[in-house]
Amino acid sequence: MRALVLALIVALVAGNQVNFAPEFDSGKTYKYKYEAHLLGGLPEEGLARAGVKIQSKVLIGAEAPSTIALKLIDPAIYEYSGNWPEDVFVPATKLTSALSAQLLTPIKFEYANGVVGKVFAPIGVSETVLNIHRGILNVLQLSIKKTQNVYEVQEPGIHGVCKTHYVVSEDFKAERIHLTKTKDLNHCQERIFKDIGLTGYTERCAECEARGKTMRRAVAINYVMKPSTSGALILEAMATELTQYSPFNILNGAAQMEAKQILTFLDIKKIPVEPIKADFLHRGYLKYEFGKELLQTPVQLLRISNTEAQIVETLNRLVTLNVGKAQEDSPLKFIELIQLLRVARYESIEALWSQFKAKNDYRHWMLSSIPAIGTHVALKFIKEKLIAGDLTNAEGAQALLSSVHLVTADLEAIKLLEGLAMTPKIKDNPVLHELSMLGFGSMVSKYCSENPSCPSELLRPVHELLIQALLRHDNDKLTMALKVLGNAGHPSSLKPIMRLLPGFGSAATILPHRLHIDAALALRKIAKREPRFIQEVAVQLFMNKNLHPELRMVAAIVLFETKLPMGLVTTLAKSLLRESNLQVASFVYSYMKALAKTTSPDHSSVAAACNVAIRILSPKLDRLSYRFSRAFYYDAYHNPWMVGAAASVYYINDAATVLPRAIMAKARAYVAGVYVDVLEFGVRTEGLQEALLKIPDVSAHADRLTKVKQAIKALSEWKTSPSSQPLASAYVKVLGQEIAFANIDKTIVEQIIQFVNRSETRTYGKKALAALLSGYTLHYSKPMLAAEIRRIFPTSVGLPMELSLYTAAVAAASVEVQASVSPPLPDNFSPAQLLKSDISVRAAIAPSVSMHTYAVMGVNTAFIQAAVVSRAKVHTVVPVKMAARFDMIKGYFNFQFLPVQGVNTIASAFVDTYAVARNVEDIAAAKIKPIIPAGPVTLPLRHNFISQSSRMAYFTESRMSASSEILPIDLPRRIITKLKIPKVFVKKMCAASQIFGIKLCAEIQSRNALFLRNSIVYTIVGNHAVSLRVSPAAGPVVERIEIEVQVGEKAAEKIIKVVNMSEEEEILEDKNVLMKLKKILVPRLKNSTVVSSSSSSSRSTSSQSSSSRSSSSSSASSKSSSGSTSRSMSNMVDLLDPIIKMSRRSSSNSSSSSTSSSSSSSMSKVSYFHLYEMNFTKNHIHQHSISAEHVNSNSSAQSFESIYNKAKYLSNSVSPAVTILIRAVRADHKNQGYQIAAYYEKENARVQVIFAKLTENDNWRICADAMMLCNHKLMARIAWGIECKQHNSTIIAETGLVGKNPAVRVKMTWGRLSDSTKRYVERISEHLSRITVENGVSRTKVKNAPKQIQLTVAVASETSMNVLVKSPKSTIYKLGMGLPVSLPVGDTAAELEAYPDNWTEKMSYMLTKAHAAECTMFKDTLITFNKRKYKTEMPHSCYQVLAQDCTSELKFMVLLKRDQPQEENMINVKIENIDFDMYPKNSAIMVKVNGVEIPVSNLPYQHPAGNIQIRQRGEGISLHAPVYGLQEVFLSFSALKVKVVDWMRGQTCGLCGKADGEVKQEYSTPNERVTKNATSFAHSWVLSGQSCRDTAECYVKLESVKLEKKVTLQGEESKCYSVEPVLRCLPGCMPVRTTPVTVGYHCLPIDSNLNRSDILSSISEKSIDLRETAEAHLACHCTAQCA
Repeated sequence: MRALVLALIVALVAGNQVNFAPEFDSGKTYKYKYEAHLLGGLPEEGLARAGVKIQSKVLIGAEAPSTIALKLIDPAIYEYSGNWPEDVFVPATKLTSALSAQLLTPIKFEYANGVVGKVFAPIGVSETVLNIHRGILNVLQLSIKKTQNVYEVQEPGIHGVCKTHYVVSEDFKAERIHLTKTKDLNHCQERIFKDIGLTGYTERCAECEARGKTMRRAVAINYVMKPSTSGALILEAMATELTQYSPFNILNGAAQMEAKQILTFLDIKKIPVEPIKADFLHRGYLKYEFGKELLQTPVQLLRISNTEAQIVETLNRLVTLNVGKAQEDSPLKFIELIQLLRVARYESIEALWSQFKAKNDYRHWMLSSIPAIGTHVALKFIKEKLIAGDLTNAEGAQALLSSVHLVTADLEAIKLLEGLAMTPKIKDNPVLHELSMLGFGSMVSKYCSENPSCPSELLRPVHELLIQALLRHDNDKLTMALKVLGNAGHPSSLKPIMRLLPGFGSAATILPHRLHIDAALALRKIAKREPRFIQEVAVQLFMNKNLHPELRMVAAIVLFETKLPMGLVTTLAKSLLRESNLQVASFVYSYMKALAKTTSPDHSSVAAACNVAIRILSPKLDRLSYRFSRAFYYDAYHNPWMVGAAASVYYINDAATVLPRAIMAKARAYVAGVYVDVLEFGVRTEGLQEALLKIPDVSAHADRLTKVKQAIKALSEWKTSPSSQPLASAYVKVLGQEIAFANIDKTIVEQIIQFVNRSETRTYGKKALAALLSGYTLHYSKPMLAAEIRRIFPTSVGLPMELSLYTAAVAAASVEVQASVSPPLPDNFSPAQLLKSDISVRAAIAPSVSMHTYAVMGVNTAFIQAAVVSRAKVHTVVPVKMAARFDMIKGYFNFQFLPVQGVNTIASAFVDTYAVARNVEDIAAAKIKPIIPAGPVTLPLRHNFISQSSRMAYFTESRMSASSEILPIDLPRRIITKLKIPKVFVKKMCAASQIFGIKLCAEIQSRNALFLRNSIVYTIVGNHAVSLRVSPAAGPVVERIEIEVQVGEKAAEKIIKVVNMSEEEEILEDKNVLMKLKKILVPRLKNSTVVSSSSSSSRSTSSQSSSSRSSSSSSASSKSSSGSTSRSMSNMVDLLDPIIKMSRRSSSNSSSSSTSSSSSSSMSKVSYFHLYEMNFTKNHIHQHSISAEHVNSNSSAQSFESIYNKAKYLSNSVSPAVTILIRAVRADHKNQGYQIAAYYEKENARVQVIFAKLTENDNWRICADAMMLCNHKLMARIAWGIECKQHNSTIIAETGLVGKNPAVRVKMTWGRLSDSTKRYVERISEHLSRITVENGVSRTKVKNAPKQIQLTVAVASETSMNVLVKSPKSTIYKLGMGLPVSLPVGDTAAELEAYPDNWTEKMSYMLTKAHAAECTMFKDTLITFNKRKYKTEMPHSCYQVLAQDCTSELKFMVLLKRDQPQEENMINVKIENIDFDMYPKNSAIMVKVNGVEIPVSNLPYQHPAGNIQIRQRGEGISLHAPVYGLQEVFLSFSALKVKVVDWMRGQTCGLCGKADGEVKQEYSTPNERVTKNATSFAHSWVLSGQSCRDTAECYVKLESVKLEKKVTLQGEESKCYSVEPVLRCLPGCMPVRTTPVTVGYHCLPIDSNLNRSDILSSISEKSIDLRETAEAHLACHCTAQCA
């Protein structure tokens, strides 16, 4: 019974349950009032906004149970562009009328339980109008759950499928249901948006977005419904959508777009909606559908009636207005042309091309505009024209490159590029084929970035190409395929690429190393999509130590781009602890160290992991030098603005050569939560260094053409070499996509040689000269759509919102050149004849650029636009008009810069931000309103509060935004106040040159919104203008600016202002008076003897810092006396001649005493500094005769002074050698400008340069005198100021000795300097001090001679110097500073005698010698090329390979043998077919060439067959053959030395090692096994004896030996044989001398049935099971019966 009652109650409740889902009854019409608007701008009121409003009545009626009809009644569209909220919406009457037919057409939709299904509409309703209907339907979309009041669902809507939160409450008393639903549009399961333009090249930075947001979007809808049993009735619905956007983080201020919808119930009529006769087609669902807005640029709105005619009109205007000069509004007009081309039919574009292709200007503009169409139509056009031959190679390459980057990726575009690349005509053109193939990969990449599920079939043709090329061993096609796959970055390419990597595919073993590198680099883009798969591959490559080090380093680069986790980074660190290759270890460690300091968010986790790894590795790897491979990474990221930049450089080396093996560099930019790899390039030098260092000998006197021919010959010889190693390879990437690459191999070299030898090339110069003589005119213009970045997404109203950035530019130039040659050139003239001609050239060049940038946020459709626009305009015009004349015979050169009329503003920039609303039916009535009003506005008090306390307001808003993710905009309005807009900031700066009559003015005007909020967005918003104007300065008119240069005898004729003795007459007459005055002021000067200013540094320092006359006086008191005297007399002494001031010295005896005292004082202050003091001894005697009273003093200062006083200005006695005039030719014929005159007096080896102003009565000048006092000393004095008497400086440069080493000393002293000069010198000094300390240069604070800087450089060795710099307050020194070349001193000087007249060969020799790797041996100790030391015991009378070229070319071999009885070393050097034997004989080292002994008296010896030199050096003999890779082989009684040139590093082998810097792999045997024992390693390079009867008496050989003792390995008895061979006597010989050696053994079970010969045949390839000591035979005695 109870159960029955319960069932009845449940049934009753279920029967009376209220249905919350809206329903529309059949036969009824529900009438609603609908109003919706969109408004965009800054959130503060009182500023301008732009928007659209739609008003209408809405009739809704059910035609069937699940089919609803919707019709608009009295629709109206309004525009808004004004100050919010003061201004009102303005009706767009014409637009409403034009769209009324579509708006009044009813639509139908499926509707059940509150869910909107399919949407139906007649074909006449455009997609844009239908989307407005969808906006209304979006309000009706409700996902009602009967059992829950608070819930969330993934609900489909106009924005896509987004997470929606529902809150339902019921008011029983009022019989109302209140429902609120909110959507976070940033978290949608399926978000509807469209990206156009360069957005395909950006990568999302999730870590950047976690720190800040650039966009927030949310929707909230409130419903009031009346419940009923059949379904709820919507009484009112209010929807609010808010979008905030800022490229610099919305928390720092953002623009916003607000959408509001209000749907209010009016009435119910019991009649159905009036049907129409039309076919209702299925037009999609509730989700927004994109229409023509994809083709509509948001920058401007066009009314297009006749597309072809409008294109022709626009094209005519662009061509006409940009002839030689970029018109200011051309970029906007260019965007208009692009818009017209986008809506044009393909046939129309073809017709326009046919019409204009014969006109170069029009043709050029069309080819620049068509790629910007941005659809596959552009690619189709270019493809057809390339195949038809209508485009030149240059035009085709330019158009193709632009199209690949501007065209939106779709399947049609991919097919077009694929077809173009496979066209036979394109295949035959290497450039076009490369561009089309790389473009195909880029297009696939862009398509897959927008469609993550893109099929792998897109790349099937490239995969097949790779397989075919692999089967045919076509390396060029393999490279091309890898580059394409690298651009595409599709995961399906991983397996084909792995086939080319060693360790993953058997075919990889036969491929060249550069293909392995290309294959590894092709993985980088795939790593961004499938990081884990790439990590597995890259780790295996890196851990495989048998691979080339460069490949392992490239694998590390790929690995780190996958954002390694902590565990994998730690694994790498552990492996580096055991890494034997220091190049790899240095590279990876430096990369980790660089990444540990990163600030960019996307590498933050890697940085943390690298910090841990560095702690593990730093004790071992932190001291590796820069000669090892390195990775550098630098970045900077500003979190508040979400802006950053990063740069990485990879320096890959494998043998520490001068030229690295590879260099790669990449620049990355971060902005608005994404990053893009802006630019990347890489270069691999490979065979470049060796080829350049092998250029044949060229005489220093050879002409330039001969040297070029020799260089080409060197390339030709390289081209025919069997190695076929490419010289170099390079690639360039832009926006992460490779756009070009080149391998400089034999094919390229052949093309270069063919081009050079073509007759057309030889005659090209003559044709160019003929064109100049006849007059050449060029008017060039180049338009470019530099950037188009668009993101379009729907709003609740149904209208699309767009964020876009456009940058368009037009560059133009006008060039007019006219040349003449006198006497006229004959028809078949030689270029050398130009050097004997008088050439005149007149040219007018006017480059100009106009650039517009638009940032748009707002509504953009084909019929209405309402947006906030920030516009930047830049315009520059820099006209230059000049004339030049070159008279080579007379040595006259003239340059004239002529005034240009009509151009004042050479550069201007204007930025403004405005709100605009316009519709296509009434474009003339467009409403444009500046965001910031010109006058005061009425604002609520809260804005005044913001302006005064912006930080507090920001904090409050951000707190509220954190909860709702929407910034509050509707705070209570209590008090209204007037807020004054700040005045425009205006600043004008001008600078004028009266001499040249030019005035330059810069004017800045700015007004922004910083008074509202201190952020970067508010800084940009407003009006800003900058202009740069050039105008004539006040005064007489300047006709031209002229530069004249006259060299030779006629230089005197060009002198305008003569500076001679007459101008100094008064001073010279008073000279005796001044000398007497000086004697009175300076005590004891009369009895003093002038001391040479070039004395030793200690003497010079003490003599200038002390004026003591007694040896008993202390240094301190001397300095104090000197200082006070100097201060008291400063004003008077400055009147004296500078050289007299410099000559103030104490007597030689007292100077010596003072030196001792001063040195003691100095040592007491800085006791350790004496170690670095350079005692400089001059090695010169003056050649100039002076007066008898000074002959014995040898004073350079007095010698200089004597000559100077005889002729202070050489203009009185010597004609100038060069005259240079820089002047303005004025209308009043007054001289204005500068004159430079240079004089040379041969008798005294004196040079004088006078720089003077041409202005009358202006005596300011610069006087520079330099004199060669002897072959080892140069003295110069520079004075400047009024009559060169205000300031002065003296410079003395001389050679000498520091100890026994050659040295140079440069000393600069000065008198009075201007305050500004002192400030600059102090700044430079501080900067240099920081740099020196940072680079390991020692700096000591010590008081040196005042007003003097002294630089002493002494030779420390042939490749290093000791440097000492003394300034008044400090001393800087660096001992053993390395040099990139060997100095021509010592042995190098003697070796350079082989090149007496060839400076090129001398420099090449000094360069190669400085970087040569050196191996030395003293007795039994050998130091390898890598500086590893070990002791070796050499076998009796057997040759060992000391060093050899281990490449296939085998350019040289150096063998060493020790004669046992005398313990003397003998060397045999083999170069090609020449044998050189170096051996001791009696008490000298002798040499044989092919068995013929060369007497010592005939040295140095130059071999006639090659560049091989033998010379005596000390007690030994040196052989030099740098061309063959052998820098030097030296043998003496005590030592031997081998040096190989730099480009042989890593290519040698033998006892001296590989010269690759890898000390851990030093003991490498001939079979490339690395042994751990030095003796075993040395013995492995012994050349075994052939017979016991051999006259060479080498009776040992290398063989594997059996371990005699019993061995139990892994629990079983084994027999073991040495893997590393051991020296043993030949059969029939007995050991006389032995030595123990530790070698590795391989063991086999003792019962193994393999015989000894089978075991030993491959023993060297076996693994090592244990290491034991064996006995090696060094000397043997053979019986007479030996075999």
